Amino acid sequence: MDIRYSVNPEDVKRYTTEELRKEFLMDNLYAEDEVHAVYSHVDRMVTLGILPVKKALSIDDGIDVWANFGTHFFLERREAGVFNLGGKGSIKVDGQEYKLGFEDCLYITKGAKEVIFASDNENEPARFYLVSAPAHTSYETKLLTIADANKRPCGEAAMSNKRTINQFIHPDVIKTCQLSMGLTQLEEGSVWNTMPAHTHERRMEIYTYFNIPENNVVFHMMGQGNETRHIVMNNFDAVISPSWSIHSGCGTSNYTFIWAMGGENMEFDDMDVIKTTDLR
Repeated sequence: MDIRYSVNPEDVKRYTTEELRKEFLMDNLYAEDEVHAVYSHVDRMVTLGILPVKKALSIDDGIDVWANFGTHFFLERREAGVFNLGGKGSIKVDGQEYKLGFEDCLYITKGAKEVIFASDNENEPARFYLVSAPAHTSYETKLLTIADANKRPCGEAAMSNKRTINQFIHPDVIKTCQLSMGLTQLEEGSVWNTMPAHTHERRMEIYTYFNIPENNVVFHMMGQGNETRHIVMNNFDAVISPSWSIHSGCGTSNYTFIWAMGGENMEFDDMDVIKTTDLR
């Protein structure tokens, strides 16, 4: 497990490209038959990349749960959301099996002890992207397919940001402690997301970008509104966005991204919008 500590926005102003990437970028999340984890001290969010090819993998594989969390198993005091970004696969939660196709999501409640990930076909393996947040009570583990998501079309082609926000782990869809997750799809010809930019002092976010065509990238915008920086993102890269940072992006092609939020509240209008012309 890679550990990332909180950073001061005043310090970030002086970071080099290499330092920015070291602190905020999560690349190389996926390796065959391994579980890769990044623990962020920003709201104690954990990001996992799980790629089962020749064997099934446990959520605890390669993680010293007691050393990192002080608990007896990963989800003893946590909840999690998982998206499948690959071929067909399954997740078994305490003996109950859930089948996930491409872009399907599973919410796993606090208290789940045994969580096992598997691919249906090793030649087209599932690629599981998981984000976990601390939780204070248990709700219901639930499968949400891409068809089940609450869809919110927004943007316009003239502004290069026509897209659909698919709300999965969201108060309008299911009950959770603090974790929220969704998937935003940009239409062909659209490249901008989350512009005008905003911050929300009471919540942090984690983004992961995928469906990026070969030889294309996404420029992820971050930093304070008057001190913006960018990180170049490749397919399946993820990035940590503290509460003081904007989180926006512009691709050299259209793409899809997953947002995950955790923090003080789940009020989606609780944000501090920054006029585009005020960005620096």
